Amino acid sequence: MGVRTMFFTSRHHCSAAQLQLSAQGLEVQEGEKKTSYPKDPRDWAEDGAGKNSDPTLSGLIPTPSHRPCSPRYTHVSMHQRGRETELLTFRRKRGNDPIGSLLSRGEQGKYGGKWGKETEAGTSNRTMKAGLAYCSLLVLLLITDVCGQRRPKPKPARPTRKPPAPKKPSPPTPKSEPEPQEPTDFPPPILGPPSEFPDCPRECFCPPSYPNALYCENRNLRKVPIIPFRTHYLYLQNNYINQVTAESFKNCTELKWINLGNNRIRSVEKQMFDKLPNLLYLYMERNELKEVPDDLPNGLEQLRLSRNQITKIPPGAFSKMENLALLDLHNNRISDSSLGKNIFKDLKNLIQLNLAHNILRKMPPNIPKSLFQLFLDKNNIEEIPQDYFKDFTNLAFVRLNYNLLSDKGVPKLVFNVSSLLDLHLSHNQLSTIPLFSSELEQLHLNNNNIESLNGTEICPSNSLEVHDENGAPKLRYLRLDGNHLIPPVPSDVIMCFRHLHAIVI
Repeated sequence: MGVRTMFFTSRHHCSAAQLQLSAQGLEVQEGEKKTSYPKDPRDWAEDGAGKNSDPTLSGLIPTPSHRPCSPRYTHVSMHQRGRETELLTFRRKRGNDPIGSLLSRGEQGKYGGKWGKETEAGTSNRTMKAGLAYCSLLVLLLITDVCGQRRPKPKPARPTRKPPAPKKPSPPTPKSEPEPQEPTDFPPPILGPPSEFPDCPRECFCPPSYPNALYCENRNLRKVPIIPFRTHYLYLQNNYINQVTAESFKNCTELKWINLGNNRIRSVEKQMFDKLPNLLYLYMERNELKEVPDDLPNGLEQLRLSRNQITKIPPGAFSKMENLALLDLHNNRISDSSLGKNIFKDLKNLIQLNLAHNILRKMPPNIPKSLFQLFLDKNNIEEIPQDYFKDFTNLAFVRLNYNLLSDKGVPKLVFNVSSLLDLHLSHNQLSTIPLFSSELEQLHLNNNNIESLNGTEICPSNSLEVHDENGAPKLRYLRLDGNHLIPPVPSDVIMCFRHLHAIVI
């Protein structure tokens, strides 16, 4: 009889046992370990199978040394060498849960025992039954193994990466809104209500109670609409107009009042004012004009051009404007070179001249003698020429706050003008009080460098008679705070200025 080899493989393929049956006996090999058993089954009990064990292979498989890592065998393979085909009997043993017994039909008679005494017919029946049981169990094991192999192996868990910590949002920087740019960034024009006047522009309001007034302010307009002939008062302030053309004013020859303040006007057509011979008031403050418009109407009475970017006044810009009473040019960029020698010569009826908040270093030359109010605050004026105010018979208000005036640049009697009522010299560099007329009522000298107050020195010379109430100086308000003076007020000051209502030190 040849050698028969049988392999038993665990479910998880942890170990495999190989059995070889030969004439000399039985050999069991598991890995590198090999164990031999004698041919006589009765000698197996000495190797650990036990005295009452069946003469089978149960004492060989599974001993603790041969036990695989799984209690079940899911794959059985048999290799046979020789001529004779043998059937193996297979059963599970309850204790160690291995393959219980394994014997070949040919070897049953050789190993003796109760199997050797059975008849040939009985042996054949048992062999057939054992073969059928083995085949059924083998098919079951193969199905179980195939199903087990189809189960997907668990994939090793990938290490989870911690999500990056969210960055703290930086505080949003306030963005300044850009100014509208032509033509798309402007808000749409606002249309006015329906009007009973057929010539009333759609962007404007024509009140029935004031048929000569046209209200087009705050309408987001880009240009001046066509102005009806009947219009005397035109309001176009607070829009986005950047240019004034003559076409818009071709019919309104009776126009007297135009308010174009707070727009974006950069240029004005010269022919525009040719259409407006009756214009009296022109307000164009808060625009972007670089120079005073040319060919202004001769009959103009008020011209307001403050808060522009004016650096140039063309020669003759105010010529023949004898009716102009108010000229407001404050908050521009007018310098000494911008003012020609005779720029104000023809303004014979000018009452108020406002040149405050510019960059003048000298007093404006040849200002009209008819002037009533002169505003020169916040310039860089350092000195006042001698007798600058000598021939001013109507000058009542002079404001020179926030300049660079010092004792050296202010002549001693320059403010001794009988018409002067209100004099502002605060925030300069004066160290002494200049002399003034007895008609002066308010004097502002705060925030200078004055260190002493002497009533005898500042008291007007025509007020020496103490008991003359009519001849006493008319000063009512004197402000001296922000200097280097220490109270109390000297008594000679009180005695001189008997009409004084308030003095601030």
